Amino acid sequence: MSSWAPVGRIPRIKHRKSQPRGASTPGRPSPAVLPQCSVDRPEPRNMEAARPPPTEGKFVVVGGGIAGVTCAEQLALHFPSEDILLITASPVIKAITNFKQVSKVLEEFDVEEQPGTMLENRFPNIKVIESGVKELKSEEHYILTEDGSKLEYKKLCLCAGARPKLICEGNPYVLGIRDTDSAQEFQKQLTQAKRIMIIGNGGIALELVYEIEGCEIIWAIKDKAIGNTFFDAGAAEFLTSKLIAEKSDAKIAHKRTRYTTEGRKKEARSKAKADNIGSALGPDWHEGLNLKGTKEFSHKIHIETTCEVKKIYLQEEFILSKKKSLTFPRHHHKSVTTDKELWPVYVELTNEKIYGCDFIVSATGVIPNTDPFLHGNNFDLGEDGGLKVDDHMQTSLPDVYAAGDICTASWQPSPFWQQMRLWTQARQMGWYAAKCMAAASSGDTIDMDFSFELFAHVTKFFNYKVVLLGKYNAQGLGSDHELMLRFTKGREYIKVVMLNGRMMGAVLIGDTDLEETFENLILNQMNLSSYGEDLLDPNIDIEDYFD
Repeated sequence: MSSWAPVGRIPRIKHRKSQPRGASTPGRPSPAVLPQCSVDRPEPRNMEAARPPPTEGKFVVVGGGIAGVTCAEQLALHFPSEDILLITASPVIKAITNFKQVSKVLEEFDVEEQPGTMLENRFPNIKVIESGVKELKSEEHYILTEDGSKLEYKKLCLCAGARPKLICEGNPYVLGIRDTDSAQEFQKQLTQAKRIMIIGNGGIALELVYEIEGCEIIWAIKDKAIGNTFFDAGAAEFLTSKLIAEKSDAKIAHKRTRYTTEGRKKEARSKAKADNIGSALGPDWHEGLNLKGTKEFSHKIHIETTCEVKKIYLQEEFILSKKKSLTFPRHHHKSVTTDKELWPVYVELTNEKIYGCDFIVSATGVIPNTDPFLHGNNFDLGEDGGLKVDDHMQTSLPDVYAAGDICTASWQPSPFWQQMRLWTQARQMGWYAAKCMAAASSGDTIDMDFSFELFAHVTKFFNYKVVLLGKYNAQGLGSDHELMLRFTKGREYIKVVMLNGRMMGAVLIGDTDLEETFENLILNQMNLSSYGEDLLDPNIDIEDYFD
């Protein structure tokens, strides 16, 4: 994967001299990926003799994403005299900035990429070790890294995140977007593209479809409506109108500093590995990227619903198949015509339609990145492949905790909470895992953190503020629930989920200023039956009513 940097001077990441021997340095491949060659001196009989002496930390955290960095920071505050070791395979870590507590549970923050040295400067007892994990020896309480180091621990927290669940492995025309490297590779490919296909219906797909300009987009989703993970069909219809409208030129100020691994020989890592090691992108990852194709228009999007990918053809395969592909649909033309243009790759959908494109974006979710830790360790795994954790973020193995995308919550959840692999939960889990590790080390007891009482997430889709609370899509409520809606075209969409007169969840799109009020109504389970439809009457100031 080639290196990329935005226009302007990008600070080169420097590494502290305290870095363990064998760790990679900028501009030089890690020893773990240097080609093997014969040398005159004999191999040592005992491989342990060739390894540097072990580094010991009372606490070791694996992962430089939001969960791992938050966990390491909290441990550093709890134990200022202890060394906290943070192992990260990426030269940058994800730091939370501009944190704002919007309400009791709801929180907003920015995610900024920083070199590990900035974290070490803020917390002198944190030592950042840049290397991938080769193996976990849980019974012996140590980790072997790919650079040959042996790191011993008393308490370990695994925060290695997740990797993209690609629709097709090893195809050069299929891109997964998960970390900064993959986002930059996508931008590079897009500058040459006339048409792309996006597969998937989650957050990254939603953001891409709205942000991309000057390129035809075929968007294939398995659901009946867009954003099925976050919205019902009504909210999807409200947002779809924004897709076909011309975007405003006004851009929100970009608050993050972006670092690239300038000078590093990225080619030394295999592409597959490079795609897997980076930590997840921040909440507005597309800001600062020029997501523009070769055409001079804003949006040109066609959505294919209730379908999945049946087969992918490279150009030569498609020509030999004698099949026909379709032109980009023009909705005012009823007739469907055969595409005469030759494309690098073709996608056949389960609805039997075939489209050619320059490349495919696979945005079909993630897989917990557990592979480096499973060999020789008897972890209990969730149905989604994550490491099962209890209500103190502890895995099934002694002294091994997990937080963020790598873990699967296996405790009995609150009636208003569910796990979703989002930035907010990564921060909450990392923070709580550190508290649990600290309490266990000190022999103290700790109650479940309040952030797990209510699911609460704030984000932005199609330039609308979006707040999701509780069972916002009536998850697990059966058929007895009721929905209340308030809808103003182009301005706001409010949906409330009610069960037996009590609010169970809500979706707020637009600047409604109702999130704190609705949060309180869900948590206190007040019977609202007597208010009926007045609950969402725009002429009633509900905030004052329930203050």
